[in-house]
Amino acid sequence: MGDQERGSNGAVERDSGDGQTGASRVLSASIRNFRCIEAAEVSLDAECSVISGANASGKTSVLEALFFLGRGRSFRASNSGELIRHGERGFLVSSVVGRVSPGTRVGVAYERGMFRVRIAGEDRRRLADLASWMPVSVIDPEVHALVDGAPEQRRRFLDWGVFHVEPSFGDTWRRYQRALRQRNAALRGPGARQTVGVWNDAVAELGEWLGEARERYLASVAPSLEALASELLGRPVSCRYQRGWSREKRLLQVLEDGIERDVDQGTTQSGPHRADLLIEVDQRGARRQVSRGQQKLLASALVLGQVRHMAKAVAHRPVLLLDDPAAELDVDAQRRLLGAVRNSPVQRIVTALDPGVGELLGAHALFHVEQGRVSRVL
Repeated sequence: MGDQERGSNGAVERDSGDGQTGASRVLSASIRNFRCIEAAEVSLDAECSVISGANASGKTSVLEALFFLGRGRSFRASNSGELIRHGERGFLVSSVVGRVSPGTRVGVAYERGMFRVRIAGEDRRRLADLASWMPVSVIDPEVHALVDGAPEQRRRFLDWGVFHVEPSFGDTWRRYQRALRQRNAALRGPGARQTVGVWNDAVAELGEWLGEARERYLASVAPSLEALASELLGRPVSCRYQRGWSREKRLLQVLEDGIERDVDQGTTQSGPHRADLLIEVDQRGARRQVSRGQQKLLASALVLGQVRHMAKAVAHRPVLLLDDPAAELDVDAQRRLLGAVRNSPVQRIVTALDPGVGELLGAHALFHVEQGRVSRVL
């Protein structure tokens, strides 16, 4: 599950590292041998930081490193090995999180295909342990994939939200994936029709729970998503959950009835792994209703609505990364989006070719990146 695994309740306030509880911020970041960045130490503003620089200067790499620290993956590359600076053996990203210094240091190192996670000086077993300390989302030039991409993109969007508010979601998700892999292996093995039934009960029980958790989450977050998306797009937007099997039947019955089809396909055709978040504009599928620029604005509104909702549910203030917000948006749409970002209870870290974008975001710290070197301007 990567960025979604977790064993504790994200809604429970935890110590921020300075002896107090409350909405923590990312106070600083340390980046070593990540992409084109050899070494960078960045003291971030508690509210808003703007990072400017030319194309290919390394400003997006700063955001990518922070995203990796919160999600355990890149938002640009599928292979973590691609993130290592040329000629080096691995990378290290760490951050100090808290309300005030000294806070708590969290970090992840990657070398030779292996990860090492440390939080407050202690080794942790999973990348997902970072997520409860640094809930992070990104709006980047590819965010439109949330609207026009594969269902997997939207399932991941939903699951990240559920992960932070449902105490046992991460564990249940992992158990479901194990049971699903076993059922799929049985479907492709000898005597499939006789052996696959062993896994039906586990897949059905865990799958029903996951579907219900997603539906509970969407019921709570949808008003925020729909209101903001409708406001920014200027057209009515709605979201609903398609759970991946018929609502007329329990999942166990669907699995039993569909064994012949599943054996023919060699994989389980029904369950929450087939679910989707249906996004509609003017009561019709959004993908065919809006332009590429409007898709970006719509997807950005969904991400922003989610982190606004999350700000009410977790002890740590969400971190919103904005990579080149001007891309594919006209001036008016950009102003509407940045205005909504400015009025959101999140810590904002924004990259832009033009540092003047900061004027639309209010008070902020300004950084400049050149050839992988990060320096503070004001």
